[in-house]
Amino acid sequence: MQAKITLLPGDGIGPEVVAEAVKVLNAIGEKFGHTFEYTEMLAGGIAIDETGNPMPDETISACKAADAVLLGAVGGPKWSDPSAKVRPEQGLLKIRKELGLFANIRPVKIHSALADASTLKREVIENVDMVIVRELTGGLYFGEPQGRQDNAQGRAALDTMYYTEAEIGRLMRVSFDVARQRRKKVTSVDKANVLASSRLWREVAHEVAAEYPDVEYEDVLVDACSMYFVRRPSDFDVVASGNMFGDILSDEASMLTGSMGMLPSASLAEGKFGLYEPIHGSAPDIAGQGIANPLATILSVAMMLRTSLGLNAEADAIEKAVESVLDAGNRTPDIAESGVEAISTSAMGDAVVEALG
Repeated sequence: MQAKITLLPGDGIGPEVVAEAVKVLNAIGEKFGHTFEYTEMLAGGIAIDETGNPMPDETISACKAADAVLLGAVGGPKWSDPSAKVRPEQGLLKIRKELGLFANIRPVKIHSALADASTLKREVIENVDMVIVRELTGGLYFGEPQGRQDNAQGRAALDTMYYTEAEIGRLMRVSFDVARQRRKKVTSVDKANVLASSRLWREVAHEVAAEYPDVEYEDVLVDACSMYFVRRPSDFDVVASGNMFGDILSDEASMLTGSMGMLPSASLAEGKFGLYEPIHGSAPDIAGQGIANPLATILSVAMMLRTSLGLNAEADAIEKAVESVLDAGNRTPDIAESGVEAISTSAMGDAVVEALG
């Protein structure tokens, strides 16, 4: 296969972890006879510094011309002023809209070698294997009206949680399709006891559930779900949620594994096109030190190979290599237990390449 990959290294540790993922992709190419062509483009804070735009039109065009996109991370204290008119996060919202990336897929699985790295007890988290499917282009982050509306009472601001039947329906169908490939259970998360948008969400979700009689379905309020994630997380298979709820819950679930540095994600459009990224942020406090964990980005590459490029054996090879590296005791600082010597970002990438054989 010949595939075009657009790289968006971004800010902070983004360039460091993307470099290791490319190293692994190249090893896969050599092992299986594929050719990957890379185009590196600006995104995030560095794009603001160089162009004034967190997601330049040239970057969007390069992404549209690619078979898949690999993103590192964006943002940092330099660009975090809430009063700033241009912020890195605006670039993320823009690319999701421009590329039609409506479904974010975040697998949360406990690697047996890291069960003790979690702050929760081993018996609570050792069987966790869930996928969070988050709606990505609607809801509170995109609803209108939005913005400042200062009035006689002083400063005021407004955000609108808005969903359509079509947006909810397509997200739920993705969730049920994922569940059919797993343990056939979908948990839909909402706040239907308070929010009108959630009542519509639940209504449409039930209609879609009727199309999948072979899949178990349940409704859970978001506040209860956040509690169940730390009380009985192994009960969940596929969790479907709106944009804001999914944003919060997926970060909470990431800590079941002990580190955000272990979890990949895919943001998918209609068809096979997707943008792949680790769920961790830019971690500016450790940027440039060579201690970031690249495994989430490497596992995101496995998702890219399987989902956008249809290379299942290659994806399996990466995931097995990561497991063997962890079983062998290799640890970056974020997942190293007390008394265990940690290795560098590049050493972890090298270990995965070596495990690929």
